[in-house]
Amino acid sequence: MTSPFESLCGAGKPLRQEAPDAKELAGLKRSGRARLKDAQNAALSLESRFDLAYNAAHALCLAALRWHGYRSSNRYIVFQLLPHTLGLGPEVWRVLSKCHDIRNLGEYEGDLNVDQRILTDLIKACQVVAARVDALTSP
Repeated sequence: MTSPFESLCGAGKPLRQEAPDAKELAGLKRSGRARLKDAQNAALSLESRFDLAYNAAHALCLAALRWHGYRSSNRYIVFQLLPHTLGLGPEVWRVLSKCHDIRNLGEYEGDLNVDQRILTDLIKACQVVAARVDALTSP
């Protein structure tokens, strides 16, 4: 039986196998943690905090994927694979998916429409991801 990771590998597919690298993992975790901390700074604008929290979540989700020995050519897939990388359910990945859509509208169409509720949900989801990533053992 093919794993969810293996089925996404190959020509024209978004994953490729690549051995985990402890230095890269440490850097992604450090970056994710720093951005998550900064996202909680109420002195910053809502938009800046959203950007920091989204990028923190992405770095941490990418760290989880890399820990499993895969690299992605697609930003979104790191969120889609959370059930397989960290055992997280839709209560987390759906928030991150929605935030990915919001981020894309902001990046590509100039319409970053965020409010306090989505920021709060994003930070909570990111904290859950961070706790799971912290529990991963060294590769």
